[in-house]
Amino acid sequence: MPTKEELKRKACQAIDRRKDELIGIARDILEHPETGFNEHRTANIVKDKFQAMGVPYSDGLAITGVKGQVDFGAGPGPRLAIIGELDSLVVTEHPNADSDTGAAHACGHNCQIGMMLGATLGLVDDEIKPHLSGSLAPFAVPAEEFIDVEGRLRMREEGKLEFLGGKQELIRIGAFDDVQMAMMCHTASDMGEQSFSVGGTSNGHMVKYVQYIGRAAHAGGAPHLGINALNAATWALNAIHANRETVRENETGRFHGIVTKGGEAVNAVPADVRLEWRVRSSSPEAVVKNNSMVDRCFKAGALAVGAKVKITNIPGYLPMRHDPMLQSLFQSNASDLLGPERVAVIPSRRNRGGSTDMGDLSHVIPVCHPYAGGATGPGHSKSYIIADYEKAVITPAKIMAMVAIDLLAQDAEQAHGVLDQAKPPMDAKRYISYQRQRAEIIDFDGATEL
Repeated sequence: MPTKEELKRKACQAIDRRKDELIGIARDILEHPETGFNEHRTANIVKDKFQAMGVPYSDGLAITGVKGQVDFGAGPGPRLAIIGELDSLVVTEHPNADSDTGAAHACGHNCQIGMMLGATLGLVDDEIKPHLSGSLAPFAVPAEEFIDVEGRLRMREEGKLEFLGGKQELIRIGAFDDVQMAMMCHTASDMGEQSFSVGGTSNGHMVKYVQYIGRAAHAGGAPHLGINALNAATWALNAIHANRETVRENETGRFHGIVTKGGEAVNAVPADVRLEWRVRSSSPEAVVKNNSMVDRCFKAGALAVGAKVKITNIPGYLPMRHDPMLQSLFQSNASDLLGPERVAVIPSRRNRGGSTDMGDLSHVIPVCHPYAGGATGPGHSKSYIIADYEKAVITPAKIMAMVAIDLLAQDAEQAHGVLDQAKPPMDAKRYISYQRQRAEIIDFDGATEL
């Protein structure tokens, strides 16, 4: 019976033998970015690689998700998911942006697919698979980036989905019901001398789609006959700015968005103005409180000019919870592979400010979501580039395979230990109910609500 260390060494060797292929996959996805719920080409790449590895899979999950199944040979045990995200952002100025859609991998999800496939390659190796218990679910998931809200609302109206984030919808349809724990890695560009980091947390958020309805009129000849919906939106944004000082520092409040429609023509009083907005905070309670404040500000804009406003509140993401035992395994294996001086441990209280639907999954099952180096430039910008694919794809693939071996070798003793101590605050049913309760539509008429 090989030791864990011997199994890890063989898994890393298997990944190294295919590293050019894995990096090539990440580079290919970079050149063909697709936004959330539209990742059909990227999903096909995953399916082709699963077929080549002999991994059965289910596809079409939450439209584009692909979930593999690997049964190990040493007996029953928990099912572990290794996750990679399929989608890109829209960053039109990025050097690898799609010329038609503006889609661009300015957050490194292309590398996540490479590392997820790499970890799977290491674990299905014939010298490893017979010595692990339980099973593996390599899972390519859609739509982590919560963008194009108007388009996703149309999908919801058409009955294609209910929740507008990928892992949210996968939880709703039961795609994680047979998974007991999960892991994934993300690329990062702010590590200094380190190559890998564990710990920290993220913001929860509420997503908002806001439409102001005014009255059109000639902007030069008869503006007094109009109701300027753009002015209503401007008043609302100023009101939000005026409330920023009331947000406590420990709430890590972030209130931001874009105007997706500002009117019809410059010589007409804007009568239809639309915004996509985001309310981020460090806890679900703070999200609810601050979202109520932002709703009040959007109403105030309508009240100021006598416009109507429709506020569609959409369930966003929950803060990230790293399982402590899984995090310890990541820290230990990353230190063994890279040296402890290359591994940063972020205090659990440190909030990165952004949000991820891995936070939602972390409220249902034990998960861990570390970060790997290899990128340069600010995330979500035209300057975010993967400069070192070895760090961004191969290293995290090896570390995830090593953690999986720790969990599932020796009758999955470590995995059972994780499950014995894990206390996620929700099960899937309660999570779905909680998110549905956050969804609401507010109609407010500023001409009559005095």
